[in-house]
This record gives sequence, C-alpha cells and structure tokens, in this order.
Amino acid sequence: MASITLENIAKVYPGGTRAVSDINLDIADGEFIVLVGPSGCGKSTLLRMVAGLETISDGQARIGDKTVNTVEPADRDIAMVFQNYALYPHMSVYNNLAYGLKNRKTPKNEIDRRIRAAAKMLEIEQYLERKPRALSGGQRQRVAMGRAIVREPKAFLFDEPLSNLDAKLRVSMRGEIKHLQKRLGTTSIYVTHDQLEAMTLADRLVVLNAGRIEQIGTPLEVYHKPASTFVANFIGSPAMNLLSAELNGDRLAVGYNVLDMTRDLPVDGLLTVGIRAEDLQVAEDPAAQTITAKLDYVEELGATRLAHCLIGEQSLTAALSPAIPLSDEMRFSIDPAKLHFYDRETGKRIHSRSATVTA
Repeated sequence: MASITLENIAKVYPGGTRAVSDINLDIADGEFIVLVGPSGCGKSTLLRMVAGLETISDGQARIGDKTVNTVEPADRDIAMVFQNYALYPHMSVYNNLAYGLKNRKTPKNEIDRRIRAAAKMLEIEQYLERKPRALSGGQRQRVAMGRAIVREPKAFLFDEPLSNLDAKLRVSMRGEIKHLQKRLGTTSIYVTHDQLEAMTLADRLVVLNAGRIEQIGTPLEVYHKPASTFVANFIGSPAMNLLSAELNGDRLAVGYNVLDMTRDLPVDGLLTVGIRAEDLQVAEDPAAQTITAKLDYVEELGATRLAHCLIGEQSLTAALSPAIPLSDEMRFSIDPAKLHFYDRETGKRIHSRSATVTA
C-alpha cells in the first residue's frame, strides 16, 4: 500500500484543450477517495494520469515516495478496474485472474493461492472454470475486481465500474466494494458521476468541475457545507434549493418573502441563498417567521414526499413526511443555522460566524 500525491497536475491536449488544471491532492495510505462530477469534468482523465494511461502535461504524481510521471503503467504497482470489465472472452475466469501474474513470472503455486483467496473473498469460486460469456454482469464485475485483488497492488483505481449494472445490483455491488476496500486497506481512487454512489463509498470526496477541484471533504462536510453553488446543486438528491435574494442590513428578501436577520455576513445586496429540501419544515406556529410558496406539484416517494413549490418564478422543493397535509399555499419555517449564502457572481460560499433569523 502507499499514499498518492498529486502536485499542480494539468492535462493539455494538442490544440490547447485543457482537460485538467492545477490539481493538488494528498491521498493517505489506505484512504478511499472518490472523484465525482458531471461528464467531461476531467475525473477519468485525472485517474488515467495516475494510472499512466495519459501523459501528465504539468505537475508531479507520486505513488509512495516515487515520482511516476514517466513510469510505465505496468511498473506503477497499481491495479485498475474498468466499467467494461475488460475480460478476455476466450479464457476461463481462472485464467483471466492468472494472466497478469503469469506475465510477471509469479510462481505457479503463488498464483493459485492468490486466485483461490480472491475467489473465496468475492464468492466466485464456483465460476473459476467458466468463460465470461456464461456470467452475469455482476459476476463479471467481481471477476474484474478479483483480477485487481490478485495483483496485491499499492493502489486500486476504479473507473466507473458499476455504470453498466442495473440499479438494484449497483446498490449491492457498491456495498461489496466498500467492504472489500476496508478489509484489504488498499489505497483507492474511484471515479463516478453518481453523487449517491460517491456519498456512500468515499472517505473523502473530490468534486470536480471543468477540470478543477471545487471542493475536497468528507461526504457529510461536502453535503452540509457546499463550497459553491455548483457543489450545492450537484451533491444531494434533490439538489439544494438555490434562491436569488437581496440582503439589506438585517433584512433578507427572498422573492415576496422578507426575513429579519441577525447575521455577520461581509456583504450586502444581491446574493444566493441555499437551503436543503429536508431543512424546510411546515410552519405550525402562526407567529413564526416563514417563507411562503405556492404548491406546484408533488412527488410521492413512499417514506418521503417532495413538495415542489414556487416563489414567483423560483423553484423551492421541500422534503416532507407523507403524513403532513398539503395546501395550495405552503408556509415553511427555517432553521437559521442551515441557511447557506453564496456570492451571486462567483458562486462561492460566503462565510459568516453567525446568521440567524429573528422572529
């Protein structure tokens, strides 16, 4: 196992297209890092640079104490799991697992030991003599993971390994990957565009946007304190409500709603206010200070009901208990500590020591 360090990493393709810019990231030995972001944000490119499948235009990449910029992929002591499994169709599962070890001149008895151990761990012992075409998608993905495990590498690199699986199987497989990584303690970098997958797997998230890092933090840090409107909109389902507002002194206007505030924000004027759907509660106290919105439509999700509302032309979504009655006009009380403030121009978080709504 080993730590991974990326210093000022950049990738520029011929013609000047910049896919990745100024990436700085320290990954601890044994840590599970998830790179998450929309398609085209540079996450797979960054992973491939760590693997050696893409050249690094600028900066340094280290695995352990070794700089690997010019080291061949086969010599980096990493193992990669792809979304398309990349299994040899003419070989049995056993030989797929053995192939890389044979190329490294690993002794035959050691190859067999590693394969048997990995097969038992992944519960694919009964499939060792089958060809990949005789396996389900989930079984093929386990074989692909087994091929990485038998290498006993310093790091695992996962490039959207579950994207070809159906929704139910994805849930069970991500649990298996998390359990397996904790059991092996191997440093891992995992790429996905699925924010739920990212939240459930990561020790830390790295949220990427247009080739740059927007935020690094634990899943809960990123969820509860998004560093930008991009992160707030990307992480969480439903996305955080982001509303245009105007702050004048101690009064915050959100559409036709005006809230009195005691706050310590270094700004005045137009800004963006964010609030999570689950942080909106139907007001029961008639004297409470509230946000009023018109009910537009409802999504029934079983344990939760999403009430989609409008404040003028701005959308507001509240996650409510199905037991709570709805009306054409909804009044929501606000937990002041859970309001988020963002610069209208840059989208960056506005930090304050306190921000409370007063009745």
